[in-house]
Amino acid sequence: MLETGFPHRDLMTRLFGDNAHLVGGVVRDALRGKPTTDWDLLVTGVPLDEIVERLRPHGRVDCVGRSFGVIKFTTEQGVAAPVTYDVALPRSDFLLDPMTRNHKNFRIQCDPMLPVEVDLERRDFRMNSMAVRLSDGVLIDPFDGRRDIEERLIRVTNPSRFADDPLRVIRLARFAATLEFAVDASLYELCNEVPLEGLSVERIRDEMLKMMLDARSPGTGFHEMLKLGALRALFREIYAMTLCIQDALFHPEADEYGHHTVFHHTLLVMNHAQRLCDRAGLDRGRRLVMLLAALLHDVAKPQTTAWEYRHGRLCLTSVRHDSLGADMAAQFLKRFRIFSYEGLDLQRAVCGLVRTHLRPLELWVHRHQVTKKAFARLAADVDGETDLLVLLDQADRAGRSESPVDQLDDRALWLKAQFEGYRITRETLRPMVMGRDLLEIGFEPGKAMGQVLKVLHGMQIDGLFETREEGVALAPEVAMKLFGKDRC
Repeated sequence: MLETGFPHRDLMTRLFGDNAHLVGGVVRDALRGKPTTDWDLLVTGVPLDEIVERLRPHGRVDCVGRSFGVIKFTTEQGVAAPVTYDVALPRSDFLLDPMTRNHKNFRIQCDPMLPVEVDLERRDFRMNSMAVRLSDGVLIDPFDGRRDIEERLIRVTNPSRFADDPLRVIRLARFAATLEFAVDASLYELCNEVPLEGLSVERIRDEMLKMMLDARSPGTGFHEMLKLGALRALFREIYAMTLCIQDALFHPEADEYGHHTVFHHTLLVMNHAQRLCDRAGLDRGRRLVMLLAALLHDVAKPQTTAWEYRHGRLCLTSVRHDSLGADMAAQFLKRFRIFSYEGLDLQRAVCGLVRTHLRPLELWVHRHQVTKKAFARLAADVDGETDLLVLLDQADRAGRSESPVDQLDDRALWLKAQFEGYRITRETLRPMVMGRDLLEIGFEPGKAMGQVLKVLHGMQIDGLFETREEGVALAPEVAMKLFGKDRC
């Protein structure tokens, strides 16, 4: 009997007897000894309408996926918090047009009388093609998925149907990273033949973000996408980094073939960034900002890298890759429709970090003469996310080695101490002088007043005044310099 931790086993067994099965990822994770919150239930031998009627007295039924033979069932019976299940009929999928490969090109046949094994055969990987009968905990494993889990290996359930949904190539990379499983060697040739052009950016994005957030070493997933052909097809900016070398003296890190590429450095930076996020206890929103900034911080190096003769030798430089990189990062995020996450403006936060990721080095080099103004300006440019900038700078430097980052180094601690010592936070960077303050002293609303407010905010950041009253008093002088009159 396989113990899955399923919270409503007794209820489902009472309602459906031997016809209720857990399927997919929950079974895989149970065999791995890992907890899950995603519960997929397969019910055989019972029509969908009858499933709905049996469930209704015990919770809320959402029939939004009814046409696909799937409903959602939410119940609070016997648990501290509501639990939602995807409850489905067994089904088989038929490709409508062999020349078109996307998730819409299917005819789905739901049939309560189909055997569980038929439903499992349509699934992507053997480790996901298992079921557990709830009544007695018996494992149904027609494709030997349990052995794959024991061997930590990803293999395809049905090679002849694998390409029916091209997203499986991206899912393969995600599973390799999040589960830390090897990929069966035969899959690389198979996946390189799968056309990916028809995939929607939303589906690609969702898989990519899951991989980044849930993998201990997210760089592994991008490395797998390179090997699977997905990086070249879908992530052209990232693929370009695989073809760009770096100066081996400044970047001694090399991949398994000895190449000093921007791509290999980027993967190391992402992995270090994930460990630093763990150390700092970041929530998923700010963690995602960090990981996206790590992925994109050197995205412009392929466009800016050139040989220069400096200090008695030829060396590789990438002048202005930070500012151009911020523009390219914005385009990347826009293309994949990555705008916000848990209330965070991802575009603003990520692009700010990419644009400023070299500035900590400048401050460190001139640390004996820099003033509060430099730190305040930098903090304003990252919208107050100074902790993330410190971590990104640390990860970037650690990306010259495979060795895991255990703690903040001297430069990171110094930078963090400066921001804290000067009491520079998002709150202290907020404008003291507002439009209503200028209206009270005779300014007219409009673009000109906005320009005055912008200048005043810059003066505030530079420490030229410390109270709202002082700022308001400076407004006429600012207007005079901008427009030749003391009011706008």
